[in-house]
Amino acid sequence: MSVFFISFVVFLIVGIPISISIGASAIIGCMWLGYPLVVIGQKMVFGVDSFLLIAIPLFILAGNLMNAGKITDRIFNFANALVGWIPGGLGHANIVASLIFAGMSGSAAADAGGLGTIEMEAMTSKGYDKEFSAAVTSASSVVGPIFPPSIPLIIYGSIASVSVSKLFIGGVVPAILMVLTMMGLTFIVALKKKYPRERFSILVLVKEFFRSILSIITPLIILSGFTVGWFTPTEASCVAVVYALIIAALVYHTLDWKSFVKCILDSAITSANTLFIIGTSTLFTYVMVKEGISGQIANFILGISSNPGIVIFTINIVLLILGMFMEPGAILTLMLPVLLPIAQQLHFDLVHFGVMMVLNLMIGQVTPPFGVCLFIVSDVAKVKLEDLYKSIMPFLIPLIFVLFLCAYFPPIITWLPNMLLGK
Repeated sequence: MSVFFISFVVFLIVGIPISISIGASAIIGCMWLGYPLVVIGQKMVFGVDSFLLIAIPLFILAGNLMNAGKITDRIFNFANALVGWIPGGLGHANIVASLIFAGMSGSAAADAGGLGTIEMEAMTSKGYDKEFSAAVTSASSVVGPIFPPSIPLIIYGSIASVSVSKLFIGGVVPAILMVLTMMGLTFIVALKKKYPRERFSILVLVKEFFRSILSIITPLIILSGFTVGWFTPTEASCVAVVYALIIAALVYHTLDWKSFVKCILDSAITSANTLFIIGTSTLFTYVMVKEGISGQIANFILGISSNPGIVIFTINIVLLILGMFMEPGAILTLMLPVLLPIAQQLHFDLVHFGVMMVLNLMIGQVTPPFGVCLFIVSDVAKVKLEDLYKSIMPFLIPLIFVLFLCAYFPPIITWLPNMLLGK
């Protein structure tokens, strides 16, 4: 087994992509341990052979269509009219716009790379520091995979056999708490640095509301569909794509054929990468379970303490560290076989556990040194990574605060899905 893990670590150190590192080390492990080679193909296909996972490429496509169709412009303008009058107005608009856009794409990367461009240009043109603008954009993108829909929650639901509808609705309150705490920090920084605010106008707010109403009601359509039972998460992803296509191409007339084809290609590449990670991670976890490594890790965690509070704390620390270096999809696929037995043994609610776990991993996306969203925003904003590292650190405080608040007060997550969908 040492060859299995050493090869994985070596691949990561030399800079091989995480999906290839996981897959190559798993294949080496299978060959070294004498497993039939047919297992390699079987387990990788088994990992992605799920009707639920069809939602991943479709939600990615919906987010890309929203970006290409300039729908994100309308969302940001509405958010600015709504909260731009608060000190540090464009920073607050940045955060609120990310919450609205989260209800369409379910991806932090889509938010940071698409909506983030508009947000940072608007902020820097009004006199905000580039580093602060980039930090707000990076931190607010984390809301995307918590507020429904959420690609990581789909992966969790598929592996853990938990209702994705409940997971989606369970993410609503934590996402709102994240928005409020980040707005609080933005308010404090704005007062200190004397950042400008927009003049409030009820006429402008009403105008922007009606200009963007077709965009901002998308999350309501998806949420109401789950609650009433109109469609499943996979069907919701189809609805999101069709809806985005109709309003971008037929209503707003902002999506042409060339942009549409580019959206298809970009979505295919992103989806292939995500699903390939899931496939290779499934093979990796198969080897771990087969060799008893998962059980040994679980016993080690439980050996630290049998107190549920301490176990939760330990799990969160481990996930925060992993999240700094690895993709959320890979961590979910690799760690769930280890963590789910612990959660079940300690009688944790699996909806609470799933939303908490995804929230944790999303913080890793904006945590130095390897947070994926930091690289995206650094490239888009033309800000040095070391400068972005410094400016993002204060925003980790409210995010981690919300994480541990949700970890130790499960009703924050479970109250809404239990009320709407029943226990």
